[in-house]
Amino acid sequence: MVELKTNTSIDAMHEAGRIVGRALTAVRAAADVGVSLLELDEVAREVLREAGATSPFLGYRPSFAPTPFPAVICASVNDAIVHGIPTRHRLRDGDLVSIDCGAELNGWVGDSAISFVVGTPRAADLRLIDTAERALNAGIEAAVVGNRIGDIAHAIGSVCRAAGYGILDGFGGHGIGRRMHEDPPVPNEGRPGRGLPLRHGMVLAIEPMLIAGGKDDYHTSPDGWTLRTNDGSRAAHTEHTVAITETGPRILTAR
Repeated sequence: MVELKTNTSIDAMHEAGRIVGRALTAVRAAADVGVSLLELDEVAREVLREAGATSPFLGYRPSFAPTPFPAVICASVNDAIVHGIPTRHRLRDGDLVSIDCGAELNGWVGDSAISFVVGTPRAADLRLIDTAERALNAGIEAAVVGNRIGDIAHAIGSVCRAAGYGILDGFGGHGIGRRMHEDPPVPNEGRPGRGLPLRHGMVLAIEPMLIAGGKDDYHTSPDGWTLRTNDGSRAAHTEHTVAITETGPRILTAR
């Protein structure tokens, strides 16, 4: 069941989204060669603490997970696509890092992700990240009243495929509100004009997940959480929480 949010609720979600944006900005600024993923997690924890927010990630345990998630960010490096658990791994020059973060404030949730390179970037990594951002923007532009979920999916998928990248199979965006994952699912590939009609008050987490090698398959790491590319190629993940309104899409997690 899809819950339509009131304008007041969307404003409340925007406050949670602002905190997510601040956390991601702080993590990006702290990420440097020699910094550990656990240290980045602590940076995000501090932002949440100062804002009086909690993490919807910490302790989250979906049906596929063997254990509750132990951190407030997902930190995925190089061939890790999503759901990376922060560890003592210290960042190296040229690492491609994807950070996913959420915040819950006054009962409402925001969710967003960024990808970036630490130190000296490879041209191929910058192209991958740029394409992920363009796919996200295309998906957001399609998130308008009168369109359908398939229009968002088609917009994202078209950008990814045109660049020759794979798309993480079986995963995509989702509705969001009082819980991090709500209906409807938002695929990263699909047919235009198909699926649920978009209405004022729907709030979606739109999140392209690209695989540089061009294939869509992946495997789960022994930690039971981290999804990695089967071919060892690098991946990028971008995400915004977006409200669909009569005046157009409203990004709630701007940074």
